[in-house]
Amino acid sequence: MRNQQATQLLFDLSSPGRRSAAFGPADVPVRPSEELLGARFVAPQPPPLPEVPEPEVVRHFVNLSTLNMSVDTHFYPLGSCTMKYNPKRHERLARLPGIGDLHPQQRAEDHQGMLQLLYDLQQMLAEIAGLPAVSLQPAAGAQGEFTALLTAAAYFKDRGENRTKVIFPSSAHGTNPASAALAGFQTIQLAQTNDGMVNLEELQQHLDEQTAVFMITNPNTLGLFERQIDRVAALLHDVGGLVYIDGANMNAILGIARPGDFGGDMMHYNVHKTFTGPHGAGGPGAGPIAVREFLADYLPGPVVERNDNADGKATYSLATSPRSIGRMRSFFGNVGILVRGYCYLRTLGAQGLRAVSEDAVLNANYLKSQIEGVLPVPHGERCMHEFVASARRVKQLRDITAMDIAKRLLDYGFHAPTVYFPLDVPEAMMMEPTETESKETLDAFAAAVHEILQEDSELLQTAPHSTRISRPDEVAAGRRPCLRWSPCLE
Repeated sequence: MRNQQATQLLFDLSSPGRRSAAFGPADVPVRPSEELLGARFVAPQPPPLPEVPEPEVVRHFVNLSTLNMSVDTHFYPLGSCTMKYNPKRHERLARLPGIGDLHPQQRAEDHQGMLQLLYDLQQMLAEIAGLPAVSLQPAAGAQGEFTALLTAAAYFKDRGENRTKVIFPSSAHGTNPASAALAGFQTIQLAQTNDGMVNLEELQQHLDEQTAVFMITNPNTLGLFERQIDRVAALLHDVGGLVYIDGANMNAILGIARPGDFGGDMMHYNVHKTFTGPHGAGGPGAGPIAVREFLADYLPGPVVERNDNADGKATYSLATSPRSIGRMRSFFGNVGILVRGYCYLRTLGAQGLRAVSEDAVLNANYLKSQIEGVLPVPHGERCMHEFVASARRVKQLRDITAMDIAKRLLDYGFHAPTVYFPLDVPEAMMMEPTETESKETLDAFAAAVHEILQEDSELLQTAPHSTRISRPDEVAAGRRPCLRWSPCLE
């Protein structure tokens, strides 16, 4: 019954007239929807929603959930995505009635506790970044990038400068050039050096009075710390440009190195990654940005301000600078995720936060040492929080691809690592164990990789064999996406 229901849609379970609850006659006057809302806001027919009783709805989604992998059920070594365990204590704290039941349109004096929490979070993020001004409003990392670029554009416009170019290395996350293009900039991609670093000579060729921002992830997407980041920053600043640090890999340097100290002028955090908010399925997320003082007035508002009163007591309020780029989303942002990040920071403290990165780097280097004998790691004798292995050799020898290995790992109970990114590494397999995994888990994963590479090629090329769906036609899915339920059934 469970397997059958897990393969059905709610529409398959629907029968006309079925309800989850039955309500008695209304004890107040009944007025037509058209009268209450206006006829133009009422559809001529109700939407064709499934009619299913509550027990079947619950069973349907619980059964579907058992077919999924998650960080709560499996090791999830997704390089660049930092899929670390979410402490359930912080989930409970974020759901406390005094936190979870607040409404964003309440008066500021009625939620001083929440405003103080958010103000303290701004201060903590500023300290970790080494950048004094913070906006918590962006709803995800990509929106944080976009927000920072709009902030930079407003700053240059205010100075009367027409800067049009954003530069980034070839190993950048795809959202970097996308955010720059969306913000109206011309994008320029640099090739990396043989050791995986920024090519300074090529960078200098593109630097001029039109240069607005250089976007870089540090540590970079090869899991390496950009040793020449101070030189990169100096070159940008010499031509009046700004340095943007993509904070996707902050899990490697928390409490150890600060972007503001090594030349960054702007950065974003992925609270849902670095600080363990729920992650996946497209959200929710939070992508606060931190910037230097001279960019503070351009941040999206509102931000939380502290007001020290004559009686010695502090009050908190929301404020927006007249030069602000405006709102990036409704209300304040994904506050529930921000609360979880706050709880994480308060739980760990300064020393604990540093230990997170030290353990994440240790785990990554240990896993690298267990795997590089069969899947070479082209860049770096040591890595930071992640590394990029290559299946190029096994593909040449046995026609086994990175995708084959990734798919087969599902049969062993492990989520696949990131594959085919970054594009500079052939047959790339990008692995990030995070600090939350034990040595036993890492040993089991490494053993599975070794065993998989001893298996028959045809077995791997048709994997996975234990999942409901093996290998969907991804090309067809990309060309003919199914965006409604009915065409998929035809």
